[in-house]
Amino acid sequence: MFSTAFLVQALFVSTTFAIPSSKERFAARRARRSSGTTRQSKPVNLITNHVTTSNTSHVEYSGNWAGAVLVASTATYKAVTGTFTAPTPDAWVGIDGDICDTAILQTGVDFCIEGTQVAYSYPADSDDFDISFSAGDSVTVTATVSSTTSGTLEIINHSKGTSVSKSISSSAKLCEYNAEWIVEDFEECEGDNCSLVPFADFGTVMFTGAEATTSSGTVTPADATTIDIEQSKV
Repeated sequence: MFSTAFLVQALFVSTTFAIPSSKERFAARRARRSSGTTRQSKPVNLITNHVTTSNTSHVEYSGNWAGAVLVASTATYKAVTGTFTAPTPDAWVGIDGDICDTAILQTGVDFCIEGTQVAYSYPADSDDFDISFSAGDSVTVTATVSSTTSGTLEIINHSKGTSVSKSISSSAKLCEYNAEWIVEDFEECEGDNCSLVPFADFGTVMFTGAEATTSSGTVTPADATTIDIEQSKV
């Protein structure tokens, strides 16, 4: 199980068990990516019959997400931001993907093979940013909704003094029901054949400055639902 706990202004994502990811598997995945393999984020895959327990209230279990999700019943969230230290496995902030699974506007960092920066707009595949990182760099990621079918994604590397932003659009529509801070076991796809990548032991990931923007101001993940990853019944 990959467990999470969060505080106001700070969100911690940690692991108590991880599936090993060898250098050979990394090399194989890198070769597949060079030959056309794509990365794809997915909406949360909730597990109803989980086998683990948690002392944290408002906990759900998933096969691919760990983190915290704010949930609203109407269009509410316009932007989401968070800061973490590189490297992490695949950490991002996003709008929708929990109770609204038609689209996700998200941006973050994929360090599963080697430092790679990614922007996602599900159901499209990932799109790389042109920015670099080193271990220990402080990184802020922000996703901002422009309309239900478009948004702006930004990554800032505070340690190197660099930043990059990108505007993206999709035919899929956002609901603006969710704001989330997530570590994800994403999928790699060859054509229509997609599978979760082996999930490495990522220790603890801490999101600081975790905020979401609404029409009334900003909110924190203090009242968010915690999602823990459960894989192979652990």
